[in-house]
Amino acid sequence: MKRRTVLAMEQALSLPYATLRFAQLGWRVIRIESTPSGEGLPGDPNRYIGGKVVDDDRRTYFIAPNVGKEAIAINLKDPQGQALLKRLIVDLDVDVFCCNTVPKRYRQLGIDYESLSAVKPDLIWAGISAMGPEYPDAPGYDPVIQAMAGYMELTGPADGPPTLAGVPLIDLKAGDEVYAGVMMALLERAESGRGSRIDVSMLQAAASWLITTLPLLDFDCDPSEITRCGNEHRKFIPTNVYPTADGFIYMAIGSDVQWRRLTEIPWFAPVANAVRVTNEGRHQEREAIHRDMAAVTRQHSTAAIATEFAKATIPHAPIHDIPAVREMAAVSSRLTTTRTPAGKTVRMQPMAVDVPGVATELSFPAKYGADTLAVLQEAGFTAAECTGLKEQGIIAG
Repeated sequence: MKRRTVLAMEQALSLPYATLRFAQLGWRVIRIESTPSGEGLPGDPNRYIGGKVVDDDRRTYFIAPNVGKEAIAINLKDPQGQALLKRLIVDLDVDVFCCNTVPKRYRQLGIDYESLSAVKPDLIWAGISAMGPEYPDAPGYDPVIQAMAGYMELTGPADGPPTLAGVPLIDLKAGDEVYAGVMMALLERAESGRGSRIDVSMLQAAASWLITTLPLLDFDCDPSEITRCGNEHRKFIPTNVYPTADGFIYMAIGSDVQWRRLTEIPWFAPVANAVRVTNEGRHQEREAIHRDMAAVTRQHSTAAIATEFAKATIPHAPIHDIPAVREMAAVSSRLTTTRTPAGKTVRMQPMAVDVPGVATELSFPAKYGADTLAVLQEAGFTAAECTGLKEQGIIAG
């Protein structure tokens, strides 16, 4: 299989996550950052977020999304930098160019699809933005889009404030859409020889996940169906977090058969009655059921309840903290890793899907601009040319 080459003008999380997935496949990913402007720290602001790992520009928040990548710095505000980018695309035989800046900057920086595809017609171009190119000024930040797309309205206790999800879902969703779109574009290119343009709107991608709520508007739904409901499921009763003698347990009843199995457990027999045999009946007594369930679960340990649920094939889980998640056999055996320059192994999240034959240890993120000279020389620039470009502020590193 041909090793693909990706050039990515990336920062923050949404696009670095997408290109991480390419790096995990063994593709070459070269991240482009801006040259120093004299205002603030150079390059991706995420380089400077979190605790220091090895130096100032490789901190904890930056590491995991940027392993396995090279780093170059180009001044794309300058026509010489834009010409340099086009030369790299041709001479490195770049397959994919990606960016996640606001769309109004595409032409200003010479990274628009029309300009880049003119020099390499089979180039696949992908951009992430807040709301797509029709809204060129809108900045895309995960928490803002969570608010805009209704996620915060759907998250948290019914009597509490709108709440952010604990994971940057929309950044990651947008990154996955780039990953999927590029794969589809590569398939199309293999058949047609043509490149293509992919525009990912964070808002649209987020709204596509409102499959259990947004369509209810045209079914004259009750307002309670499309707002916060804590840990309950809006449709399946009882599905909720319940207190135990030593913590909490999550339980999900997804059918009347599972309800029958639950109430055949002696501890839970008092929760049953004739009305609650069906899910529709259980809706009528939802609040009472939750009170009755909690009265039972409080009397027993999490482990004891889990044992009974497992015997009855009732879907359930303890509420794991993050250290416990990492220790689960199904997770710990699939963690990806990297090594700091000092040799310390850093365990990171697993790949989304196992891919046979790919390495699960990726190189430590490159320091800002560390690969600029090597990449330019690979593309045919002489040492003297590189020196001149650096002196003019066209490159850094």
